[in-house]
Amino acid sequence: MKSDQAAITEHLVTLRDYIRWALSEFHRHQVYFGHGHVSAWDEACQLVLNAVDLPWDTDPVVLDARLTPAERLKVLGYVHQRAELRRPLPYITGEAWFMGLPFHVDERVLIPRSPIAELIDQGFEPWLRPGPVSRILDVCTGSGCIGIACAFAFPEAEVDLADISADALDVARRNISRHELDDRVRACQGDLYAAIGSERYDLIVSNPPYVDADDLASMPEEYGHEPALALGSGPDGLDVTRRILREAAEHLTEDGLLVVEVGNSEVHLMSSLPEVPLIWVELENGGNGVFVITAAELRAHCHLL
Repeated sequence: MKSDQAAITEHLVTLRDYIRWALSEFHRHQVYFGHGHVSAWDEACQLVLNAVDLPWDTDPVVLDARLTPAERLKVLGYVHQRAELRRPLPYITGEAWFMGLPFHVDERVLIPRSPIAELIDQGFEPWLRPGPVSRILDVCTGSGCIGIACAFAFPEAEVDLADISADALDVARRNISRHELDDRVRACQGDLYAAIGSERYDLIVSNPPYVDADDLASMPEEYGHEPALALGSGPDGLDVTRRILREAAEHLTEDGLLVVEVGNSEVHLMSSLPEVPLIWVELENGGNGVFVITAAELRAHCHLL
């Protein structure tokens, strides 16, 4: 291995050289791009630039700069993790972006990628009732990215981040502090709503585990680095979502709103709850499987849940 490294570092000297080599390694090992980039070029650029402590939007003229021997070895280590170990890029760099905000991530949490970002950006219009939003709950929060983004979108609101995983909440707390939101955002440990007792919210948002058994068994290797607890949810992917739906009305204000992402398990939910008026959001920026339902509709159809 050391002789291979020596040969590579002897012949590859510039950032451009290492980006090209990373691309070749990605292709040779057939890596999967689904945790931040869909382009091999973008991912190779970010990986190499991050290894030498340069931002992703560095002036391209820098690509012809030569790397120090230590930097070359660090790039090799990053590429090894990404191409051979199939570790997602955000876990290598320790950072992912969601709605233009940076978040610390590691293998204790999912990598942020929820299409709920589009709804946050729109203030959940037209489904969220007009007026101020006082309290928001992010259930199955993981890194806290959705709840923290909501805190920025609704600066008057207090936000609770709930998760069953103490490890995930350690990451969420780090992100709360990173964004200086300790005065408005808190992390609460417990199984779904058990984390928050009898509290009620104007808005409950959740990206719960929703991968069904078949999809879980066939996912690319990269997903094996993410916590299994945050991915799979029974044969049809809806074990957790059904509980979120059944208990949500008890934790929403009279005119509150529930927003949940279920991804490809959308078809299972439609077929199992055909009479429940879930509104499936058409997402302009891609993605699928996000529904909204009001507290009033949840209460009117509680016998079906």
